[in-house]
Amino acid sequence: MKRIYLICSLAVFLGIAAGISYFLVRDANAKIPADVSLINQNGDTYNFGKDQTKLKLIEFIYTHCPDICPTTTQKMVDLKKDLVKRGVFGKEIEFVTITIDPYRDTPEILQGYMQGSGIKNDNHWVFLTGAKQNIKNDQRKIKQVADAMQFQFKDPGNGQFVHSTFTYLVDQNNKFIAKFPMGKDFDKQEVYAKIMDKIE
Repeated sequence: MKRIYLICSLAVFLGIAAGISYFLVRDANAKIPADVSLINQNGDTYNFGKDQTKLKLIEFIYTHCPDICPTTTQKMVDLKKDLVKRGVFGKEIEFVTITIDPYRDTPEILQGYMQGSGIKNDNHWVFLTGAKQNIKNDQRKIKQVADAMQFQFKDPGNGQFVHSTFTYLVDQNNKFIAKFPMGKDFDKQEVYAKIMDKIE
C-alpha cells in the first residue's frame, strides 16, 4: 500500500513538473511577429519589427476598464520615472500599451487616457489600436500579438472585458523575457530590476 502511495505521489509530482516545464518552454519561445503593424495614439503606423534597438514593456488594456488596467498604467508611470532617472527610458527601453478594445479606443480616446494618466505624448510610450477603416483586420492583429504572449481576453457582451492579468517584457527582437502581474500586484522594483539586468 505504501509503495502504491509513493508511486502515485511520484506520478503526480512528475506530472506537475512536466506541466510547469511546458509553460516555461512555451513562454521562453514566445515572440511577437515582426510584420505586425498597428496605429498609435497619433494615427501613425507602428511596426513591431522596425526598431530592433530597445526592450519593450508591454501592457494590454481597455480604457473602460474600471480597476486593474488604470492601476497598472499608473504603476508603469512610476516605473518610467525611475528609468528616466537612470537615463535608459526611450534609449534602451520603451513602453507599449495595446488596447484590446479598438472599436471604442480610438487614437483620440487613447490620447485622453494618456493625458488623464499624466503620460507625455512622445515616441517612447506608444498606445496602439486599430484604424477605423480597417478595424476588423486590426482587431485580428491585436489578437495575434496577444496570442504570441499568451494574453487572453474576451468581451462577454457587456463591454467589460475578461482578460489575463500580466504585463510582458520582450527583447529587441520582440522575444519574451519575463511577465509580471498587473494591478496592485505589479511590483515596480521587480520590473525595474529585471529591465536593468537585461540592459547592463
